[in-house]
Amino acid sequence: MIDYGTMPKHQILCVDMRSFYASCTAVELGQDPLTCRIAIVGDEKQKGSVILAASPRLKKEFGIRTGSRLHELPSDERIELREPNMKQYLRISTEITKLFHRYVPKESIHIYSVDESFLKIDGTNGLWGDAWEVARHITDDMTREFGLSCAVGIGPNMLMSKLCLDIEAKRKGIAEWKYDEVKTKLWPISPLSTMWGIGRRMEKRLNRMGIFSVGDLAQHSLERLEGEFGVMGNQLYHHAHGIDLSEIGAPIMDGQISFGRSQILLRDYTELHEIEHVLLEMCEEVARRTRQHHLAARTLHLGVGYSHLATADSFHRSRSLHEPTAITMELYRLCLELLRENLQPQPVRKISISLTNLVPDHSLQMDLFNPNRDRQHKLGYTMDAVRERYGSASLLRAISYTKAGTSRRRATLIGGHKSTERKV
Repeated sequence: MIDYGTMPKHQILCVDMRSFYASCTAVELGQDPLTCRIAIVGDEKQKGSVILAASPRLKKEFGIRTGSRLHELPSDERIELREPNMKQYLRISTEITKLFHRYVPKESIHIYSVDESFLKIDGTNGLWGDAWEVARHITDDMTREFGLSCAVGIGPNMLMSKLCLDIEAKRKGIAEWKYDEVKTKLWPISPLSTMWGIGRRMEKRLNRMGIFSVGDLAQHSLERLEGEFGVMGNQLYHHAHGIDLSEIGAPIMDGQISFGRSQILLRDYTELHEIEHVLLEMCEEVARRTRQHHLAARTLHLGVGYSHLATADSFHRSRSLHEPTAITMELYRLCLELLRENLQPQPVRKISISLTNLVPDHSLQMDLFNPNRDRQHKLGYTMDAVRERYGSASLLRAISYTKAGTSRRRATLIGGHKSTERKV
């Protein structure tokens, strides 16, 4: 049994901007974000382009969701297509953060994403009132100053406030979850992937164990969960009880540090050499991010998603390295092994790579069969320094100049999307 009397009882707000990209664009165009029918797409010229955001009315009337494809939009003259203006979104996000500073100091704010933040408002009752009053102040300020609407989840920790936001506040505007409501509000959640922190693959593994709801997870044996998932099993068990001991700004899934890159391709890739070109570019980027933190990986994960026309299932595979590394070509060679072992003759549309089991990259195991390993290790850091000073496109591999390469185009983007300003 969980003794909630010993658990932290903070006042945490999780603030989410409703359909942020679409709403910002609507305000920029002089339209009402709640009544317009705007879809933000990565590239209007690509029928397979992903819909990055849809206005609330577009979602309600046409069932369009973030992640849908452009070709899934019905032919309706009322629907407006717009490409993203990431510079503008980031500017507005920065101004919204300044708004939060009116209510709490900067150390009590955790920016989770461009449109979502956590605020710890402990001790501010004398200034602004209770959590509900602060939430109302923020939503009123947001509407008056930016013309944008937001939802606020309130909870005793970051996890509960986030779950409250996703499950209830996004429908009601403001909602609060308390420890004594875990059984009635958290436990009924099903399917499991609806719960923040549980993905589709984890859901399938839990389903095979007879766990189909958060309540099932909470009442399952802690020992069995730890035996199956290790430290993640411990986290799953306590999260199912609404327990989260992380401090504001710390990773909520503590200990699950990783570096990854996921890319949805603009067309189907059917040639093996083209897929390999993209893999090398992605390995370069993931290795660079890992080296920036002076870390090296012991485990590599590769995921390949096929086109919707494919007849085979996508795959995700992982493999441990003999020695931890952040050397691009060593990671690339391991990716090629996994790719050639698992790739089906199907058109590829999505590739993801991630590195886990990270350790400090302060020492390098010498290899008698690869005397140049130390030079390759140092070369990676040298290339990183050049790119840091002159830009990510200042030093590219030759494959980036082929038809399959994506790095040159992505170097012109902000947050993976177009950065050009629009004139209205």
